[in-house]
Amino acid sequence: MDAGLESLYREVILDHYKNPRGHGVIEDADAEAEGQNPLCGDEVSIYVEFGEDGETIDEVKFSGRGCAISQAATSMLMEMTKGRTADEVAALDKEELLAEIGVPLTPVRLKCAMLGLTTLKVALHKAKGTPLPEGLAGFDELDLS
Repeated sequence: MDAGLESLYREVILDHYKNPRGHGVIEDADAEAEGQNPLCGDEVSIYVEFGEDGETIDEVKFSGRGCAISQAATSMLMEMTKGRTADEVAALDKEELLAEIGVPLTPVRLKCAMLGLTTLKVALHKAKGTPLPEGLAGFDELDLS
C-alpha cells in the first residue's frame, strides 16, 4: 500500500476515534452485549434496536473505552450495520470490516479491531439466536457476555 493511502486510512481511523459514530446507550435495547479485551483494557458495550419487522437494525450504538483501533473499528461498524438485518450482520465477514479499516494490523491489534464485531454478533445471538461468530476459538481471551 502506498504511503499516501495508508496515511489517509490512518486519518480516517483517528477521526472515528475522536468523533465516534453511534456512540451512546440505547435504554431498553432489543439486544445488547458487553465485550472486553483484557490484554489491552478495551471495553465495548453494544446496544441494538430493531425496526418494526423485528429483524432490521434500526439503531445501533456502543459505549466503551480503549485503544484507537478498538474504538474506531466499532464506530465504523455502527455505520456498516445500520439498516442491515440480524442475519446479514451475523454473516458479516471480518474481512469486510478490515477492508474498511484499511491498514495492516498486527495479530494483537486484530483482536482490538474485532472486539466490536464479535460483541455485536454475541448481542444478536442472545436476542435472535443468530449464529455465533466463526473462529471465536482464536479470541479466547476476549471476555464476552
